[in-house]
Amino acid sequence: MATDAPVARNRKALHDYEILETFEAGLVLAGPEVKSIRSGRVNLKDGYAALQGGELWLHNVHVSPYESANRYNVDPTRPRKVLLHRSELRRLVGRAAEGGLTIVPLDLHFRRGYAKVTLGLARGKRRYDKRESLRRREMERDVERALREAQRG
Repeated sequence: MATDAPVARNRKALHDYEILETFEAGLVLAGPEVKSIRSGRVNLKDGYAALQGGELWLHNVHVSPYESANRYNVDPTRPRKVLLHRSELRRLVGRAAEGGLTIVPLDLHFRRGYAKVTLGLARGKRRYDKRESLRRREMERDVERALREAQRG
């Protein structure tokens, strides 16, 4: 069963960052974490990915403990290893090292039974950039609304 619908999204990342490029990567998870993620009990809001010892790790992603697992549960905010091809990892880390760029999780989904995270190479938005993107979105809504009204009338 291939479900690519996101289990969790990081809407805050789309508001706070300008996404330059996206990558899909696997995650190393414990059994109870997978069950908890399947039930949607995960928070990506403050998450980020960082290089440690030549490997990419996902930090500050909160996966709530699975109730039925009791003693087998792990720390909810522990760093989780991200699985990428070596070439993708080199490219992603090389671009992030350019300066002013960071790697943030955008969503968490399942593909062919495996938990996958979509990582985005991102540049932080300034306050005026955020206002500009909100203004642009409002204008697009107004145009769509006016077109619908014109079609009805």
